[in-house]
Order: sequence, then C-alpha cells, then structure tokens
Amino acid sequence: METRTVAAEFLGTLLLVFFAVGSAVLAADYIGVLGIALAFGFVLLALCYALGPVSGCHVNPAVTLGMLMEGRIALRTAIEYWVAQLLGGIVGAALLFLLAKQVPGLRTEGAFGSNGWGKRSAVHLNTGGAFLAEVVLTFLLVFVVLAVTHKIALVGFDGLPIGLALAVIHLVGIPLTGTSVNPARSLGPALFAGGGALSQLWLFIVAPLIGGALAACAHRVTHPPFSPANLANGLALPQYPKGPTTAAHPTEERPGPREDRGDGDEGGEGGERPDQAGPSGLA
Repeated sequence: METRTVAAEFLGTLLLVFFAVGSAVLAADYIGVLGIALAFGFVLLALCYALGPVSGCHVNPAVTLGMLMEGRIALRTAIEYWVAQLLGGIVGAALLFLLAKQVPGLRTEGAFGSNGWGKRSAVHLNTGGAFLAEVVLTFLLVFVVLAVTHKIALVGFDGLPIGLALAVIHLVGIPLTGTSVNPARSLGPALFAGGGALSQLWLFIVAPLIGGALAACAHRVTHPPFSPANLANGLALPQYPKGPTTAAHPTEERPGPREDRGDGDEGGEGGERPDQAGPSGLA
C-alpha cells in the first residue's frame, strides 16, 4: 500500500465533507443554495491542485470506480481508496458534528447536511426521481473527471472544469436531493443525522456508483484508448495528395526553379550560366 496516496484520499474526503457540507450545516441561512454550490465546487477545485499530484484527488468512490473501469488503477488500489474515502467522510462529519454542537440552537437530528427524498427533499421528489437525478448528476461529474485527465493524477488546469462541474451539479441537485454524487459524502452526515437520513442512505450509495459506471462506459465510446488527443482538429483539416500546386490543391508548394546540371557547353561541371556571369547580369 502506498501510504501517502491513501492518506491523501482520506484527508481530501475529510476536508470536502467538513467544509463543503459544513457550508450547508452552518451557513445555509447566510449564503443560500448558490453559496453552498460554490463552496462544494471551490473546495474540490482547491483539493484537486493540492492532492491531485499525489493520489489523483478522487475523494469520491464513484470517481474511483470510473478510474477502475477505465483501467487506470488496479483493483487493490481502488479498494484502498474506497476505505480511505469512507473513513475520511465519517471523520469529517464527526468534526463537523462537534463544531455544530457548539452553536446554540442549531438542530442536527435528521438533517445535518444529509441527502433525502420525499419529505426530506425541498421539492418532495419521489424515490424514482431521486434515483434518476443522482445517476445523471454523478454521470456528469465522473465523465468530466475522466475526460480531462489521461491518467490518475490531475495536472495543469484539470481541476478547473471538475470544480465548475461540481458547482453546477449542486445548483441543480440541492433542491432535489441535497446532492450526493458521492457515497462517502453521504455516509458521514447520515450517520450523525440518524432517522430518515440513515434509512434513505442506500440510494445515495447505489445511484452514484451506477452513474460513475455509466460515465466510464460512455467515456470509452467518446474517448477510446490510444485515440488522438484532439480528434476534431485532425478531421477538420483537408488532406490533399502530394503534387504540384493546382487550383484544387492550393496548399501544396510549387516546385523550385529548375537547376541546370551544367555540361561542357555551359561552363562544364558546376559552370555558370551566361545570364549569371556577373553582378549586372551581363555576360
């Protein structure tokens, strides 16, 4: 086991739950849905740059499943990541719970940033709708992660579209289910919320994993292994056969001026042509 990669996944999931879910638990009345969505997106964006070069910054079992199906990580590594992510989500939620208990009048029972449907949904979404929403929302997240990365690690600006995607996902998903798209993010808060949060937890484990698996399948169609990095550019450029310039092939180079090989009548081997005898061009 590579200790630092597992530690990175544990720490990343812990911080994601503490700060992102914490924005919903501690500051929802002040920042609203938009603020919560941005908190999730910005936290993941920051973690991508901080932990991406170490573990890839999956911090999400659904993302790890997508990476496993793509063949980018081994099964043993995926299992280690899943354990670290679930433990990180629980510890992050525990720290958040301790902090929330220090706020007078703050209610944590049955809510605590957990996910749900029916009466626990802001729009009273039914079970089927919640399942479909979580599958589709997770599909987008995992597909973006797979599309902008070519290996496990995140490099360059890879974290930017991932953070933006998570923010948009929460803008849509918060009124529906509270937005899970991450079993580890749902597990920790549900354990401390109890009640309906625990009884409905199964959906927020199963649906995101299905969404992640479907995203991996779709990614293999749109980005098959060993395919060119930018297929559109290659298809957009016309391919002309080699040959002299014609009206039909304007991009081909014209042949250069004819070079006389020089025989005995023109000064012998390498001799000068009469019209090039002197600077003035006169023989």
